[in-house]
Amino acid sequence: MDIEAAADETEAHIVDESEVKRAVTAAAMGNALEWFDFSIYSYTAATIGHVFFPSHSNTASLLASFGVFALAFVVRPLGGFFFGPLGDKVGRNKVLALTIILMSVATFCIGIIPSYASIGIWAPIGLILARLVQGFSTGGEYGGAATFICEFSPDNRRGFLGSWLEFGTLGGYILGAVLVTGISVVLTSEQFLTWGWRIPFLIAGPLGLFGLYLRLKLKESPAFEQMKEDVEQKDSSFREILIVNLRLQALCIGLVLILNIAYYTVLSYLPSYLTEVLHIDASRSLVFLVLTMLAMMCVINMVGKLSDHVGRKRVLVGTCIGFIILSYPAFWLLSQHSIATTVIGLAILGMLVVALAGVMPATLPAIFPTHIRYGGFAISYNISTALFGGTAPLVITWLIALTGDNFVPAYYLMLAAAIAIVPILIIPETAGKPMPGSMVVRSKSQMNSSDSKARD
Repeated sequence: MDIEAAADETEAHIVDESEVKRAVTAAAMGNALEWFDFSIYSYTAATIGHVFFPSHSNTASLLASFGVFALAFVVRPLGGFFFGPLGDKVGRNKVLALTIILMSVATFCIGIIPSYASIGIWAPIGLILARLVQGFSTGGEYGGAATFICEFSPDNRRGFLGSWLEFGTLGGYILGAVLVTGISVVLTSEQFLTWGWRIPFLIAGPLGLFGLYLRLKLKESPAFEQMKEDVEQKDSSFREILIVNLRLQALCIGLVLILNIAYYTVLSYLPSYLTEVLHIDASRSLVFLVLTMLAMMCVINMVGKLSDHVGRKRVLVGTCIGFIILSYPAFWLLSQHSIATTVIGLAILGMLVVALAGVMPATLPAIFPTHIRYGGFAISYNISTALFGGTAPLVITWLIALTGDNFVPAYYLMLAAAIAIVPILIIPETAGKPMPGSMVVRSKSQMNSSDSKARD
């Protein structure tokens, strides 16, 4: 073993594999809950419109329901501004415990708010307040969860372990979609409208309590502990985040742009696109999408592991090029109205989205140094989500109506990918390396392997 390697091992933080697993599980649980909420609201939006915004026009009720849904995206940056810097000051695990309980309580409350017919205007007011709390709390969730996983992960496995965060995203979305669909099939239309739609929201309560239990058992991340032990405390003020490190903010916003446009186009907008634009049966489109997401769950960890070996930038650049080249053919295949072409088109889009999702959780936190990592990431992530992710379905729908071109989603994905290549090329490669401002992180098994090689 050479002198440099010996020095690295002396300065490395050694993590126990069981602690890493607990950290990954608890962090991914919160992300699953966030997307479970996103899914159940999306699939019950029409019913929520009737319950809280009764109108002679179904379209008006639905628009009001989606308007309340959009409010959560408006306040997400505020949550990022509040929870992010707070996590850099008091600790990642404390803030993550707060965000998951706020998310689950708000979702649970939607399930118990009386209808407009029962309490009048207070019903939509209660719904709006619950959605505002949801949006505010999710503003601190993803940035904190990704930061926590990455700071706990050995440097050589950060991509693989980070990919479990998006595994939770897909799992939460599928659970919500299947649950709402199953309840609607079992119950009559009147039963579902009267009380059945509330069941998924009520389930969020115990799910949140389980996630809180997991998070309360966690230790603080090694990088945060190291930062607090430093004699010279670094500035983590808003000025440090937004002005001194403005370049890092811009890079993160550019990367999140393609991640969110891809996610919200494929997971949120595509169900409506298949049924409303391409006139594919709703039940068939749901089956196609659920199978696509299940396939994505099967390969997402492989993508994260691949990035540990070949580097994040190679995977991301290749994926963006894939979006530019393959988005139009994928939507052309969807438009052919056959089972085979629909499956191939969805497979292409799913492959491209999962290639992004499997790498981004390990890439984005590593843009920022430890003392502003949670704050910088949470703020830039949620600004980009509010501007580009949450608006993607609305913008695409408007452009299709304006142009009459059903391939607008493909053009939108191609443009986002072309823009994202620039920040991807600028950021440093961090696979297998310590994150900025953090010590080397290794697992016990990795150290034992190094010791064995040294003795040999």
